[in-house]
Amino acid sequence: MDTLKDILYKAGSVKVHGDTAVSVKGLTADSRAVQKDWIFIAVKGTQVDGHLYIDKAIELGASVIICVTMPLTFTPNITYVQVEDSSHAVGICAANYYDNPSENIKIVGITGTNGKTTVTTLLFNLFTSLGYTVGLISTVVNKIGDREIPSTHTTPDPVSLQALLAQMVAAGSEYCFMEVSSHALVQKRTAGIDFTGALFTNISHDHLDYHSTFKEYIYAKKLLFDGLGKKAFALFNEDDQNGEVMVQNCNARKRSFALKTMADYKARILENLISGLHLSIDGNEMYSQLIGQFNASNLLAVYAISQELEQEKLDVLTKLSSLNSVEGRFQQTTSEKHIMAVVDYAHTPDALMNVLKTIKTLRTGNEQVITVVGCGGDRDKTKRPEMAKIAAEFSDKVVLTSDNPRSEEPDEIIKDMAAGLDPVAL
Repeated sequence: MDTLKDILYKAGSVKVHGDTAVSVKGLTADSRAVQKDWIFIAVKGTQVDGHLYIDKAIELGASVIICVTMPLTFTPNITYVQVEDSSHAVGICAANYYDNPSENIKIVGITGTNGKTTVTTLLFNLFTSLGYTVGLISTVVNKIGDREIPSTHTTPDPVSLQALLAQMVAAGSEYCFMEVSSHALVQKRTAGIDFTGALFTNISHDHLDYHSTFKEYIYAKKLLFDGLGKKAFALFNEDDQNGEVMVQNCNARKRSFALKTMADYKARILENLISGLHLSIDGNEMYSQLIGQFNASNLLAVYAISQELEQEKLDVLTKLSSLNSVEGRFQQTTSEKHIMAVVDYAHTPDALMNVLKTIKTLRTGNEQVITVVGCGGDRDKTKRPEMAKIAAEFSDKVVLTSDNPRSEEPDEIIKDMAAGLDPVAL
């Protein structure tokens, strides 16, 4: 059990009403989850203001309230702490409560529009094969060694995130590879994490329902690199026109990787076949079961991180060559009649184009490409017509369908997509 004073270290306290020597048994920013002698941190979110639920949290047993705006009246025997930024304070307090796990495990954050899940999963599998106990935080699943933990968000909320990192440390994990979403960065979910390094994959049209403009989206991603310390490394994709923007004014050691231009870590595609990739990475040839130029970039990113983490080069390349593709990422199956199906999570115009371009380069005859594509509801609507247009351009036939419509009508989503098609083709 920790005292409030310890938990508030570096949390940006402005004013305190009550006793900071009190012991607390837990903390949360969700008033519904409060238990006896817990801290409730009131955060003003995009849809809900936690300050409206302070009284409810006290009813459920909260003994400490952390907030930006102090209430007009104070409940007896409750400690109130005013902070400059409660979103930031959640992560800091959670890190302190869980004994700052990032001080005892090397954490590498991966951000970008496409490739995050593939890169983090390949890193997890690579370092596991190298003999380490490893943690994984991804869109698909969270892992501690061979134990799987369901994933609800690309990047968990700050309290869940610190609790998960603490579990990794307790299990003896030496590394954690985690996806870091733009939403998480803006919402400061990673506050309190001392990253060993970070990598930028690429950036393209996505999440403009949340960030409003592409420029805002870019700078949301950049927040990961802005927060790195001098001892950390910052890897960026030199092939992406916004790669160098990510590391501007970054205090960390900057390193680049690229397929097409000069970079600190360089790779060339020698062969791109339906059976896999034949690559030259830093002058050493390797084969991979993964397919496509985008996966060549992903493999290079994984290799670059391994070198920044001081792993033996040839061991890494040998292990990389034996890794399978990631579930839902250019995942193939072939029927008895030699009809190939490819399943890919591609949810942005750029990702869809990469997949379809790769399929086009792998065609050996007059095979038809039939693309089944949908767009999610309650998400960036501006990409819908663009994705349909790309599907039509690189396919012989296109089927527009539903993909988790959430609160929207599926027919309306499909109409938005169809707006990007030539009416004659419908």
